[in-house]
Amino acid sequence: MFDTVLVANRGEIAVRVIRTLRALGVRSVAVFSDADADARHVREADTAVRLGPAPAAESYLSVERLLEAAARSGAQAVHPGYGFLAENAAFARACADAGLVFIGPPADAISLMGDKIRAKETVAAAGVPVVPGGRDPELASAALELGAPVLLKPSAGGGGKGMRLVRDLSVLDDEIAAARREARASFGDDTLLVERWIDRPRHIEIQVLADGHGNVVHLGERECSLQRRHQKIIEEAPSVLLDEATRAAMGEAAVQAARSCGYRGAGTVEFIVPGGDPASYYFMEMNTRLQVEHPVTELITGLDLVEWQLRVAAGERLAFGQEDVRLTGHAIEARVCAEDPARGFLPSGGTVLRLHEPQGDGVRTDSGLLEGSEVGSLYDPMLSKVIAYGPDRATALRKLRAALADTVTLGVQTNAGFLRRLLAHPDVVAGRLDTGLVEREVDGLVGDEVPAEVYAAAALLRQAALAPAADTGWADPFAAADGWRLGGERAWTAHPLHVPGHEPVTVRVRSTPDGGTEVLVGSAEAALRGTAAVASAGRFTCLLDGVAHTFAALPDGTWLGRDGDVWHVRDHDPVAASLSGAAHAGADSLTAPMPGTVTVVKVAVGDEVTAGQSLLVVEAMKMEHVVSAPHAGTVAELDVKPGATVAMDQVLAVITPVEDET
Repeated sequence: MFDTVLVANRGEIAVRVIRTLRALGVRSVAVFSDADADARHVREADTAVRLGPAPAAESYLSVERLLEAAARSGAQAVHPGYGFLAENAAFARACADAGLVFIGPPADAISLMGDKIRAKETVAAAGVPVVPGGRDPELASAALELGAPVLLKPSAGGGGKGMRLVRDLSVLDDEIAAARREARASFGDDTLLVERWIDRPRHIEIQVLADGHGNVVHLGERECSLQRRHQKIIEEAPSVLLDEATRAAMGEAAVQAARSCGYRGAGTVEFIVPGGDPASYYFMEMNTRLQVEHPVTELITGLDLVEWQLRVAAGERLAFGQEDVRLTGHAIEARVCAEDPARGFLPSGGTVLRLHEPQGDGVRTDSGLLEGSEVGSLYDPMLSKVIAYGPDRATALRKLRAALADTVTLGVQTNAGFLRRLLAHPDVVAGRLDTGLVEREVDGLVGDEVPAEVYAAAALLRQAALAPAADTGWADPFAAADGWRLGGERAWTAHPLHVPGHEPVTVRVRSTPDGGTEVLVGSAEAALRGTAAVASAGRFTCLLDGVAHTFAALPDGTWLGRDGDVWHVRDHDPVAASLSGAAHAGADSLTAPMPGTVTVVKVAVGDEVTAGQSLLVVEAMKMEHVVSAPHAGTVAELDVKPGATVAMDQVLAVITPVEDET
């Protein structure tokens, strides 16, 4: 086994790899950009080396700086994690040339499987069924020959980056251009391929493990059909779709795919499966690295995949054969991302003010967060993964929903509540999955209303702020904010509260003779009967329609609340909460939908535009968002250029509408 391993990544996967290194007694070396100088993976490693400035191209994607870091730290091997350079054949070769062991497959296997067309040809020759398609330079003609709908995919990488489903071939050229930009930004290569789209497919992948002595086994499948924008958000193992015969056949096909490219280490063979005919499966691609969703396989097999990556890279043989692999129980994983479902899942950011991540009793959280972590727009939006295990699928689902309700990432908007609602969807509970389910049901899964309890809690925070600081001396009774009156009922204190995007709500608060607190949300006529809050010993409970929601005081005096939909309240002034920049900007203004970088500007001041015309592209966290004209008119102002960094709701341009000649 190695003495020292450099982890060439960041965030939750770096923390995950460091955990296994520590368990094996191997010294870990973290690397970091200036943006991650105080990150969790840096703190948990045995030592850390600075790579460079925050942009990934100058830090985590710099082969030269990574090799320098390995040399400075005395590392013997490099674990690439996933993303960044994990599937970069040039990096694997550079490691070998520098005398370092690359903890992954041979560079030739990465190169072969990284070219999705060559990969399809190779596995097809080994007898593995593949999806019909074509590639550059005949991309457009191949798409036209296949007929709509078709799927555009980067040849150099996966993870949903640069993938485009095209149902209308009249916009094929625009979709190809957008896919190329995303592919170039994500993988440094804009080569594309096109495949026939299979309606309502299921995405099932097989985990394989191969050593350097000719042994290859599969560790069962993972169901990854719950996706949004072609990116997985929920994964589980095993799949409810497969019977034992189909599982064995797909597993053998995956083993043959791994053998066909001389694979070594942990890898994943991905298949597209028609939901109505699981016996008809097609090879999509092979991911030549550890997968984000590897924990669900670990939980049902009892194997540490990172440990076996290390052992195989160190030259050891697999200690078990296919007949020794047992799949026990069920595991489900949810990816918690910095994104705002209520704003169309646009990337979010901020400082993690409070953090609680569940662990134990069949629940595992893999995370790269700490309280105080800054979440910006430079890197991938995934913050953590919450995984639940149980003896059966129903138990695992219940545990995961409860764990998501117990996940607190206060200060950064996440998709945790959305994921919890998705896991309660009847089709998900029944196992009726396909890759389009989330997109079809998304409107019903996004909670856009502010619960009345949130307003009640915020009002109590404001009420508490009015109270004088407690001390052991004399207190002026006339300074108390309890609404006491001589010879009459206690008075209400009105708190007008506002959440951007919603109508203002007035919440009234008063103390009760028994020492509790009463709260009414809305006007007197529209008050929610039964809504009340009782405070005692640093806690208060809001009651709404018989359902209790408990809040607890944190050491610094702020209040944190949680209910089943995962909402939180922190100590801020809701009255002073400003409207979004878009509301201030006016209807003629185009604003940045998220913090990020302007990558494309298609117009100039004075240009005439039509309603819905694509004008700019903003990129953040490896995701593109097209900013379109709100109406026909003329570009009166244009405040950004390509490469400009923008804040959320920053004004980008102003479109003067066409005058109504009638």
